[in-house]
Amino acid sequence: MFSCAESACDRHPERSRGIPLRKLKGNVPGISRPSLGMTVIVGRVRLPFITPATGSGCPTNARGVTSLSFMKVEVEKQPDSVSTLQIELPAEQVAKEWNAIADNFARYAKIPGYRPGKAPRRVIEAKFKKEIQEELTKKLVSKSYRDAVAEKQLRVVSLTNLEDVKIGDDKTMRFRATVITAPEFDLPDYKNITVQLPPLEVTEEEANTAMERLRDQSADFVEVEPERALQMEDFAVIDFEGTIEGRPISEIAPEASKNLHGGKKFWLRMGPENFLPNFCEQLVGQKKEETRLVIVTFPADLPVKELAGKKADYAVTLREIKQKVLPELDDAFATKLTKDKTLAELRAMVVHDLEHEKEHAMEQAKESQIVKALHEQTQFDLPSQLLRNETRRALGELVQRNRQRGVPDEMLKSKEKELVEGAGSLAAHRLKTNFILHRIAEAEKIQVTPEEVEERIRNQAAHYNLSVEKMRKEIDEHQGINGLVEEILLGKAIDFLKANVRVKTTAAEAKETVKINERTK
Repeated sequence: MFSCAESACDRHPERSRGIPLRKLKGNVPGISRPSLGMTVIVGRVRLPFITPATGSGCPTNARGVTSLSFMKVEVEKQPDSVSTLQIELPAEQVAKEWNAIADNFARYAKIPGYRPGKAPRRVIEAKFKKEIQEELTKKLVSKSYRDAVAEKQLRVVSLTNLEDVKIGDDKTMRFRATVITAPEFDLPDYKNITVQLPPLEVTEEEANTAMERLRDQSADFVEVEPERALQMEDFAVIDFEGTIEGRPISEIAPEASKNLHGGKKFWLRMGPENFLPNFCEQLVGQKKEETRLVIVTFPADLPVKELAGKKADYAVTLREIKQKVLPELDDAFATKLTKDKTLAELRAMVVHDLEHEKEHAMEQAKESQIVKALHEQTQFDLPSQLLRNETRRALGELVQRNRQRGVPDEMLKSKEKELVEGAGSLAAHRLKTNFILHRIAEAEKIQVTPEEVEERIRNQAAHYNLSVEKMRKEIDEHQGINGLVEEILLGKAIDFLKANVRVKTTAAEAKETVKINERTK
């Protein structure tokens, strides 16, 4: 079976490069989841730092430095959320910085024929012109770019290029910046979203099912009478080896699941169509230490192409026959699990756990419906470059996750088209969700404080049993502090939406919902 699904860690990255933490001062503005049954997973996105659109003009930049208020900025909007900024700095400002840098060179430069600090300016500028220009560019371009973005109130997602830096003889400086901006769209009425959720109370049937699951987990496996033959619903302990035309399957398809090769003391639940097609059915009536030849035909669509549609022989020796014996649901059973609880108290504990599971599932359902409503009510085109980058990232995540689950590369290759399509769909969903959440965070003035960042780092450190400094280093090496800030920001935006949602509780169909915890007090 092949699944295109997003895991819980994808939905909640905050439960799972940028600036060092010490540079975070004040509030940080919104910134911008191998056998025949093996499945291949095709599964929010982290945007680069989004420069928020704030105010008009830019008297002071983010570092508290007076901005270049007389610079000229021309913005040319292009298709696909791309904008080009033509920026020109006034000669007065450039000359001032040029002179300061040249003075610094003059103070320390060693020029033949002159004492240190005594060489004429024209000599200094002639000898170190290239170095002065490089220093000037470093000092002015980055600052003036940020000021230009703030002045034009651009929501910049990515700076793709800074080029054509030119310093004129009149000491004016010109350069061009190419950026990708957040798509422009109108926010829907996000404070009046209606979601439908099931009742929170646990039903009798749900409690009974959970108790039976506990019972099943506590089952004993006992050997049957020595002369009894194997039956359906037994558990067979077998040694077996598969061959095709005399060759071991392990040689024909080494990348296939080891269970297809064969094995020793392999536990097999006897059930129709369990394990391999018509495998269990051919073992019915087998006795202990008997060896049988089982013939199976692999499905034509088996991902392992060396085996697909092939007929295989399995030599199967039955070592043991076991029956599953379930314990009685009584106080003794409860005491065995909890040491000092009665069956009624155990049931109450189970119901309590189920309620917590339902609460968690309800929060996930609420978030899912909120995001779905936002998507349906908001239409805009995604920047193609960001979509390509995010698709590439999502595809890498899916491949890595499936490899960790033991899915062979051959199976992944056979599903390449579906993986790429799934990654593209997931990337588009992530990007759209995050653009909308960023806008809501901006509209509601939702911010992330340094204290919240520190708390998240401490919590993650405790979760992974690492020191805070080690955790901070891990974050810097992977997502970066900016990525962590964004996770917190998006989580706060979702929490805001949850707090303002309208909830309709759906009636239980053909069931009577009972507050079992009241009955077991």
